[in-house]
Amino acid sequence: MISKEHITTWFKQLQDDICGQIEAQTPGYTFKEDKWKRPEGGGGRTRVIQSETFAKGGVNFSEVAGPLPPQAEKSLGISGKDFFATGVSIVLHPQNPWVPIIHMNVRYFEMDNNIWWFGGGIDLTPHIIQPEQAKTFHLALKKTCDQHSDAYYPKFKDWADDYFYLPHRKETRGVGGIFFDRLSNEDGFDKASRWAFVQAVGSTFCPTYLPMVEANRNTKFSDLDSQWQMLRRGRYTEFNLVWDRGTKFGLHTNGRTESILMSLPPIAQWIYNEDISQQSPYKETQQNLKKGINWANLIT
Repeated sequence: MISKEHITTWFKQLQDDICGQIEAQTPGYTFKEDKWKRPEGGGGRTRVIQSETFAKGGVNFSEVAGPLPPQAEKSLGISGKDFFATGVSIVLHPQNPWVPIIHMNVRYFEMDNNIWWFGGGIDLTPHIIQPEQAKTFHLALKKTCDQHSDAYYPKFKDWADDYFYLPHRKETRGVGGIFFDRLSNEDGFDKASRWAFVQAVGSTFCPTYLPMVEANRNTKFSDLDSQWQMLRRGRYTEFNLVWDRGTKFGLHTNGRTESILMSLPPIAQWIYNEDISQQSPYKETQQNLKKGINWANLIT
């Protein structure tokens, strides 16, 4: 039986493992941990790192429970008395503009009336898109998905394209990845198979992303690269504050604000009418911020 206690324990172990691997790649720097409790029930462990490699990075675990607030009930379109939610959420903002921002979330939600589901995903937000890197990233996600269902990658890739999109800018946040939500007992899947897939997604994070960090963190960059990075961080901030469902759910359920807003970069810019996107390589990046690019089959 896949219990919420079993899921919670594994998510804690995932947080420990990912933090350990990141610290091993950045000797001399460790995560600062804040343990917190939610008055209505539950709490979490927020871990943040600042280093020569990451301007700001967070690997968070949470486990919250209690009465479902009316705003969350309305947003989720469900009803019930008590809820339970747990998961791991990661956002890493690198120092070097050639290292991409990464986001991952794996989560579990249940109600007292036997409603339950899994959700999550991984997406990559390069400041400067490197097509070969985007292809490698998508191939890794496709491999993980294909081990559980041939239908997963195309469905969840399209879902990510639609979800990680800024309608007011008419551009994607980055090169996408996979996104899924409300995976439950349907289409021939049971709880055990859904859980096995979510575990596989969580375990894909380090071997997929950390080699990208190693390959790019010492790449030389210009002042103009840094300015472009600040503008792209601004776009990232816009998405998280305006469109991200996780941010809204956390705030609606009286989560810890500092942990919820951990995903925001330490410094970003919004320069009125500034446009440096016509300069190479930013022009190519801007042109590739769109839905529907088949990165896994890209000819590079």
